[in-house]
Amino acid sequence: MKRVFVMMTAFCVMLSFLTGCNNAPKGYKTTNSGLCYRFHVNNGGEVPNIGDLVELTLSCVINDTTVIIPASKNIIQLNEPSFATDFAEGVAMMHKGDSASFIVNIDSTFMNLFRVPELPKEFNSTDIMRFEIKVNDFYPESEYVNKMIEAIKQKYPEETANAYAEMQQYFALNNISASPTASGLYYVQTSEGNGEMPEKGDNVKVHYTGKLLNGKVFDSSVERGEPIEVPIGMGYVIPGWDEGIMLMSKGEKGVLYIPYYLAYGDRGAGADIPPFANLIFEVELIDF
Repeated sequence: MKRVFVMMTAFCVMLSFLTGCNNAPKGYKTTNSGLCYRFHVNNGGEVPNIGDLVELTLSCVINDTTVIIPASKNIIQLNEPSFATDFAEGVAMMHKGDSASFIVNIDSTFMNLFRVPELPKEFNSTDIMRFEIKVNDFYPESEYVNKMIEAIKQKYPEETANAYAEMQQYFALNNISASPTASGLYYVQTSEGNGEMPEKGDNVKVHYTGKLLNGKVFDSSVERGEPIEVPIGMGYVIPGWDEGIMLMSKGEKGVLYIPYYLAYGDRGAGADIPPFANLIFEVELIDF
């Protein structure tokens, strides 16, 4: 149930006081830290806050001849610049749709961003290292899961409609009455708890049995005789669990009916959970 979250390591490294370009090339401006920048598109408006997730297209070249990072889309979390000429300083100045060039100090970037202890022999300290960045979007980290869910639903409209129809058919055949949450999750309580509910970040102890809609069991902590313990609401489990377990109170039992886009999406998981599979989890919140 772990989720892979794509993040660069640029924002959790040691401080360096090396500067980028003391004499800015024509058309560039320089920040106090020495980061040289030139905007190609500058839309104005809001800029990202520290902690926001930023969707950007990024590339990096040296001397306009050596490609270090080919143009690719990434999602990074914006933190405070961790060394002088860290391009994070530049991203913090950008608006949605902006594109810009940033000339950074090659020594400090290799050492702090790429974690290379010394500059590779084929390069010199006077070489020009330039990042090309376009900001496609940015938003608070809390919105990440919802954006990913909407993206997969829009990408697979037919599969999403089929998944909904399959869930409704299952409810009808099994005389189950359930209403969805805003995300499309269904939860049916089978046994009350003590009323005390977990909060985001709490470590929960849960017994569960996971099934496909055809009744096939693919995993069960009950059969193993050992409940799992995970932080809830933090992305350590599938979105359907992060939401569903927080609807329960301590000691409560219930059933989560999870549409594919709140579970394992278009890829499935292992041999037992196919792509686009709706899932059923019988769960017991033992403690937190």
